[in-house]
Amino acid sequence: MNEILFFGKNKLPTILKNEADIITKPIQFKFENEKQIKQISTGRFATIFLFENGKAIEYLKNSKQNPSKIQIEENIQKVTVGEQNEAILTIEGNVFAKGRDINPKNPNEFTNISSLIEDINDRIIQDIVSSSYSIYLLTSNQNAYGIGSNQFGQLGFKSLFKTEKPILIMKNVSKIFSGGDSNHAFLLNSNQELFGCGNTEFGQLGLGESINEEIQIKKLTEKGNFPEGKIIDIQSGELYSVMLIEFKAKRKLYSSGCYLNNGLCKNHDTYEFTELKSSLFENEDNIVKISVGRGHTLILTSNSKLIGFGNNDYGQLGTGDLNYQLTPIQIELPKLRFNENISNYHLSCGDFTSFLYCSLSSFSNLEEDSNQLI
Repeated sequence: MNEILFFGKNKLPTILKNEADIITKPIQFKFENEKQIKQISTGRFATIFLFENGKAIEYLKNSKQNPSKIQIEENIQKVTVGEQNEAILTIEGNVFAKGRDINPKNPNEFTNISSLIEDINDRIIQDIVSSSYSIYLLTSNQNAYGIGSNQFGQLGFKSLFKTEKPILIMKNVSKIFSGGDSNHAFLLNSNQELFGCGNTEFGQLGLGESINEEIQIKKLTEKGNFPEGKIIDIQSGELYSVMLIEFKAKRKLYSSGCYLNNGLCKNHDTYEFTELKSSLFENEDNIVKISVGRGHTLILTSNSKLIGFGNNDYGQLGTGDLNYQLTPIQIELPKLRFNENISNYHLSCGDFTSFLYCSLSSFSNLEEDSNQLI
């Protein structure tokens, strides 16, 4: 049985029936009638729960109805939710998506967008990522495609347009990074060279300056002051980015962008990636996972600490109050004990919400009065 911790704006009123509109401390709930949870993706208007059996349910913001099953015949392996879109990746490598910038005529219906890729040899997809108004697809041939809006250059082009068919952004890509509330993206190739595109008015791409125009694909790692090490993850908020880098077996955090009401851990804007330091995740402790919402950041460490900083106006940091946190703070968790397999734990931050969840074997000694959805 899976246990899920949630805190922030209560967008799940039929699940968390007896809870307040704003939940400032982590609470638990679980699904009784499904196999264990595999992934949670949450955005401004929807949350999708994916289970290990390949089925998923969708919960629309503030819906008075129970979550509805997503009617996809193929087994699902990944889900992703942006501000204005949702996407489903199946085991077979197909992608079904919906949203106003994806399919304006039927924005609430899932459409097979991978079948719209012009090159028929590039229609097997291995990964998907959502931003606010766009969806990125990584094919089995290591090519990156985008669909939706290029309003901020987030599809890698200078001109402003929308596309209802995936277009090629870049070849030789091993990983795509973005965020459900962001309008910028990062692309990593097999040589650990990082590229960026999209909005960087506040330094979101770490180019070293404010650029108030659409940014075509630019190479970031050629900058002499770019952080040294292997890029593990990049999480993007609305106006900032947080990067996790491993150097000599130690993982470090770097951030760039707007500090105001954002999880930047600084009291000023920065236009290039600079290290975030805190005694909470230094020394022998190592960072395992990071997740970023619209304006808050969560960190999970190898010593089983949950750490947060940034915006907290809806309790999305789980600190028990609504105070903005400029510096990292450890979040008190309910009565649970982590086992050794910390990699089973996952974080998912939405605009004003946060989830911590894991596989069955990772939780023990949980409180018995958890909320249950039958």
